[in-house]
Amino acid sequence: MAGPGEPGDADARRRALARTATIEIIPLRGVDSAVTDIPPSTTITITCSPKWGVGRTVELTELIAGAGYQVVPHIAARQVADRAQLRSIVDRLAGAGVRNIYVVGGDAAVPIGEFASAVDLLDTLATLDHPFTDIGIAGYPEGHPKISDAELLEALLRKQRHATYLVSQLCFDTEVLLAWLRGMRREGVTLPLRVGIAGPIDTRTLVTLALRIGVGSSLRYLTKQHGLLGSVLRGSAYRPEHLLDELADAPDLDELGIDGVQLSSFNQIAATVEWQRRVAGTLAA
Repeated sequence: MAGPGEPGDADARRRALARTATIEIIPLRGVDSAVTDIPPSTTITITCSPKWGVGRTVELTELIAGAGYQVVPHIAARQVADRAQLRSIVDRLAGAGVRNIYVVGGDAAVPIGEFASAVDLLDTLATLDHPFTDIGIAGYPEGHPKISDAELLEALLRKQRHATYLVSQLCFDTEVLLAWLRGMRREGVTLPLRVGIAGPIDTRTLVTLALRIGVGSSLRYLTKQHGLLGSVLRGSAYRPEHLLDELADAPDLDELGIDGVQLSSFNQIAATVEWQRRVAGTLAA
């Protein structure tokens, strides 16, 4: 058996990261029929778009959870009006058997109600009876265009009091990701991390979809990632193998508390599942 840091060990880590990955989908109409390509053992996460609001996310969560999947809905704080609506969301998710949620501030330019940030919503959620045994929050390896690094760290330390895990925003540079995570550990962020990775996708399709769903962050990271932007200009497809390989090769992967990866499918579900099975070595099964 290969020892830590040996090639065989890195290969096993890469396959394990792919095999246990969660798959993120966007709540477009008709996507509930496409998720049948996803193995029942795979957890599905559902984003929350400012174009349609949290109601669409909750509705799709109910449909997919009803089909037997483990579902993690994103709850965007800036799209929740008040405590009463939050109570209603909690009750609906509880009725659907949801035990894991992911709380973000959200891309809405102006809050529709009393929650301006994920911190605000999490503080209120903590005063409610709820069934959630796992609560995820966001981390920003490349920073945020409107929030300083110091403010991000302060918010992250406040949010982790209510959370059980951390998910990084999409990042295409492993060195940047690992440097950020090492820094967060030194600052007292202890939550296990799921690394946000873009699944395999034609990059022109990605741009079209980002415009369609109205999520500014999808376009922001395209303009920041030179490698991905080059793929867009060439009309080629993005493949995440290199990032997974680099993660698996990190000598301090276990010490850093990396708990897995989250694949953003951009609703290219069949391609994402095929990629996951191939990299995990389970395609024949």
